[in-house]
Amino acid sequence: METEILNYLISPPSSVWFLIIKILFILFSAFLLGFIIFALAGGTLWLKRLIIWDWQEFFTFRPFGAKKETKQWLKIKERLDTGFESDYKLAVIEADNMLDENLIKMGYTGETLMEKLEKLTTVSLPNIEEVKEVHKIRNNIVHDPDYRLTLEEAKRTIEIFEKALTDLQIL
Repeated sequence: METEILNYLISPPSSVWFLIIKILFILFSAFLLGFIIFALAGGTLWLKRLIIWDWQEFFTFRPFGAKKETKQWLKIKERLDTGFESDYKLAVIEADNMLDENLIKMGYTGETLMEKLEKLTTVSLPNIEEVKEVHKIRNNIVHDPDYRLTLEEAKRTIEIFEKALTDLQIL
């Protein structure tokens, strides 16, 4: 019985069947290889996150996504050039929101920005007390419709937010 099986494997009666099976397995393997290449290249963000973003951070010396943050920051600063108090207020609110969103991305938890700031130290954010003060200005803007914001105060507030975002390596 063992010799019959061995003889069958060594010299099969019909090599056409083995040829058909070989072709089917080659086609199936090619399909799976194509699917793997598709999944790594475009089907998922895994390859982009693992390789492309790391290389981009390495060569630009900036975190991935910093270009978007810089564009957003320039739009905020442009609001100070309009001459309207409403734009000054909007710039302060947007700067505060930008800091809050980035602290969330960095893993700080809390319901409000003030709760997140309480978890920071002067080592990670040297001007933390100033940031808390300008956050209070933002709260006054949002909660008091009669709050007056001058251009000088808006510029100082934006400068403090800019220093904080720079210290956190966001800008």
